[in-house]
Amino acid sequence: MAGNGKNLHVAMFPWLAFGHMIPYLDLAKFIAQKGHKISYLSTPRNLNRLPKLPPHLSSLITFVPVSLPPVNELPENAEATMDVHPDDVHYLKKAFDGLEPKLARFLETESPDWIIYDFVPHWLPPIAGKLGISQAFFLIINAWFLAFFGPSASMLDNSVMQPTDPEQFTVPPKWITFPTKAAYRDYEIKRTFKTNSEQENASGVEDFYRTGCTITGCDVLAIRHCREFEPNWLTLLEELHQKPIIPLGLMPPSVEESGGDSNDTWVSISEWLNKQNIASVVYVALGSEVALRPDELTELALGLELSGHEFGIEVPRDEGDGSFTRNSVAESIRLVMVDKEKGSIYRERAKATSSLFGDKVLHDQYLDYFVQYLENHKSQD
Repeated sequence: MAGNGKNLHVAMFPWLAFGHMIPYLDLAKFIAQKGHKISYLSTPRNLNRLPKLPPHLSSLITFVPVSLPPVNELPENAEATMDVHPDDVHYLKKAFDGLEPKLARFLETESPDWIIYDFVPHWLPPIAGKLGISQAFFLIINAWFLAFFGPSASMLDNSVMQPTDPEQFTVPPKWITFPTKAAYRDYEIKRTFKTNSEQENASGVEDFYRTGCTITGCDVLAIRHCREFEPNWLTLLEELHQKPIIPLGLMPPSVEESGGDSNDTWVSISEWLNKQNIASVVYVALGSEVALRPDELTELALGLELSGHEFGIEVPRDEGDGSFTRNSVAESIRLVMVDKEKGSIYRERAKATSSLFGDKVLHDQYLDYFVQYLENHKSQD
């Protein structure tokens, strides 16, 4: 519990994607465990779909429903990215921007000590700043991804982030002074940097601009990563944005006693895994925002079948269009799981990183520091 009169009221406002909402909820739970009050704002249907709160935290975490304004192009009850086609997410952002007056009213009425927000609400920092509310931007992605695009000023300059020659991003930019292989590939460039004629944007605001605004307006940038894994990139972020950068660790989940459907699902998965032979199961993770074409899904399924096994290594793709074949999937799996010589390096790396990623004591220390920062740096009344 927080002492010495430091109990806080923290508002949290994630983007409408479960890959964002769940990490925000995990962070909310950790902050609440320290005795602080949390107001978690999202749409009614999203709040109903989130995991149930642990009973011992239910009095400290309040779900605050904010209904999206109607947007004609959105399907009925579409309140998250999983409810719409990837090409239609811009309509969801248009609706999300319509929450501005409701958020302003909430902040004026409740006057939280902090608001922790995502990359989308570019309009929120000026509102919170005017009300004297401290602001944190919680970034759920890797530090290298954000650092790759340079300082906030570059993100606010549309001519920089929509270049005439996107291939400039196939090599590390000039502000990255340490050795790295991080760069975009041709097919990633084509999917990421689409011209305005290729991709409609009903919201009228580009994601880079949104991110630039939220970074510029925040008091501190929190990121779900650790210095043991990305030391150079975290330091670079501090230099680029001239903001305190606080890693939150990797936030590995802990087993909760709250019950519910999510735990029931895990129990059945765990029971099935326990029946399998050691090193015989492949975990396929595509990411919550990945939409495979039918032909890609077919190639992936057939490749898994060809491998002869019930991952991590990257499946080789065509550098031009990003396609992959069933044979490349099968060969990648065999390399990691069967090949004793060439595959050993991947297995050894997996063991080394698993000890880091699963070190809950280490990652809780990162979260402890962040909570202490919130306690010591809230705006003065």
